[in-house]
Amino acid sequence: MNQKLAVVTLGCEKNLVDSEVMMGLVAKNGYDVVQNPEEADIIIVNTCGFIDAAKAESVETILSMAQYKEEGSCKTLLVSGCMVQRYQDELITEIPEIDGLVGTGEYHRINELIDEVKQADSVPQYVGNPVYLYDELTPRLVTGGASAYLKIAEGCDHSCTFCAIPSMRGKFRSRPIESIVAEAESLVKQGVKEVMLIAQDSTQYGLDLYGKRNLHKLLEALNEVDGLEWIRLHYAYPGFFTDEVIDAFARLPKVAKYIDMPLQHSEDHILKAMRRPGHQAQIRRLIDKIRSRVPDVAIRTSFIVGFPGETEADFDNLCRFVREIGFDHIGVFAYSPEEGTPSAEMENQVSEETKERRASLLMEIGRQVAAERNAARVGKQLKVLIERQDDQNPDVYIGRTQYDAKEIDGLVFVTGGGRLEAGSMVDVRITHSYDFDLSGECV
Repeated sequence: MNQKLAVVTLGCEKNLVDSEVMMGLVAKNGYDVVQNPEEADIIIVNTCGFIDAAKAESVETILSMAQYKEEGSCKTLLVSGCMVQRYQDELITEIPEIDGLVGTGEYHRINELIDEVKQADSVPQYVGNPVYLYDELTPRLVTGGASAYLKIAEGCDHSCTFCAIPSMRGKFRSRPIESIVAEAESLVKQGVKEVMLIAQDSTQYGLDLYGKRNLHKLLEALNEVDGLEWIRLHYAYPGFFTDEVIDAFARLPKVAKYIDMPLQHSEDHILKAMRRPGHQAQIRRLIDKIRSRVPDVAIRTSFIVGFPGETEADFDNLCRFVREIGFDHIGVFAYSPEEGTPSAEMENQVSEETKERRASLLMEIGRQVAAERNAARVGKQLKVLIERQDDQNPDVYIGRTQYDAKEIDGLVFVTGGGRLEAGSMVDVRITHSYDFDLSGECV
């Protein structure tokens, strides 16, 4: 009987792809991948180390999974991901239940690690300089149904003062266009209708391979993939969002009219202290240009409040900026001083109470703006990707439009279409709007 293995994934979508690759590799090597860690002989916890809250969650999850070594069938507990890359020695010292570690650049060696753990007297650590990047030939067990994340690059060359990602993920490295297209074609054969492109900065795509930013060429190539319905772009830096990329959004029918563009703040002196590209006037011009070329585009962004030196006036200006721009979706994070980052040593740190208050206020403004923009969709006919049947009402199906990303944005509650299959695309006339969600009837 094959051994059972479970992977518990924390953190971002890049981590999810790494987990899916590890699951594909162990499945090819004869292990049975299971969802419930309680059933597993081997448990892998793929950790996040981005901010303090994520690190705390990772430690709590490792300790929780360690209990299965005493109470369940687990014989081997492995830990992977960003926390391993930064804190491998501390993890081994503080959590002796851990049997092996694998970093962000060595997860493709997961089968080697499992074999070594079986024979080792000490704790094997596969934590090297992150240079690995999977390709279209790498086994991968996709878990997202009709939608799949597609990693187009890994690592980061930027020097944002609040971020430790470069130390955990390595230098920026792109996959060739041919490799990404081949993986998209493979995903379509597995029933995927939507690919969600991810990188630490997707607008940087291709600079290391081709000597120039080539995101627009990648979008053009993916637009030709038969059977693919939507291409969704995440994490596009405003400083490098070129006219060619805007043109690709305007003219390529499969590119979802949705842009995930993390801005982090509106005020120039805060952006400078963060070492973010551009300033507010440039950001406003860019958004105006995007909306003039792609009138129905939905824009998601994220902000950090309570960055060192942020005054009440700065925060008030940020709130005004959010109202004036009218973002479709926002994420708000209270600044977290990360060990080893320049901003952690800056003067004029903001109190935790103030940060949390500002985060709540900005999220409420974001909710109000989102509700207004959502209301404008009532009466329109929109294409919806069906994801599942409602657990409470079998006559209702739940899906998303091209204006909403998986798991982070709004949903559409659909009626009147009879039996609908998960993964199907249906036309829906929107009849009601809520703060973040919509409801409508099949046409």
